[in-house]
Amino acid sequence: MTKPNFEQNLEQQLQALPQEQQPQRDLWQGIEHALDHRAELSDGEQANANVLPSNITSKSSRPLQSKVWLASAASIVMVAMLAWFGGQQYSHYQMRIESEQFIATLSDNYLSQKDMLLVQFKGKPAFTDNWQDQLQELEDAAKAIHEALQHDPRNPTLLKMLKSIYQQQLQLIERVHVPRLAQI
Repeated sequence: MTKPNFEQNLEQQLQALPQEQQPQRDLWQGIEHALDHRAELSDGEQANANVLPSNITSKSSRPLQSKVWLASAASIVMVAMLAWFGGQQYSHYQMRIESEQFIATLSDNYLSQKDMLLVQFKGKPAFTDNWQDQLQELEDAAKAIHEALQHDPRNPTLLKMLKSIYQQQLQLIERVHVPRLAQI
């Protein structure tokens, strides 16, 4: 639609609108109620409501009050936002530290168990020849998971995978050195 046609069409639609619009209900009851309520105020309340400081006129008091109220509300919102964002960053930082501590504890426990098993089975013959290659593959997988945990330390799937890899390594060491009949 071109601009002249649009303007002509708009003008026709505006002319078709009714010139007066009647309210859906009688508004005088509300107006009378408000006037009556104002008249019911005692003289003391009305006098206190109209008291203004000597240096502020009635015309300037409302904009000043609204500016003060607006500034107060803005400052409260600002303080709330700063507290919320600061709390979020502290919480995120605290959770990251806790995750890193959990990973370190898990790794330390695994290493101590692994060392105990290797000392326990030192000098005993292994029943397979390639068990150290399998152990190295599992250690490489654990290193890859550690690298992924550096970027997302709270990832529960990665944590479960790391724990599973550690358990597989310990089970491999035990199975290689203990014959199946002795395990039963």
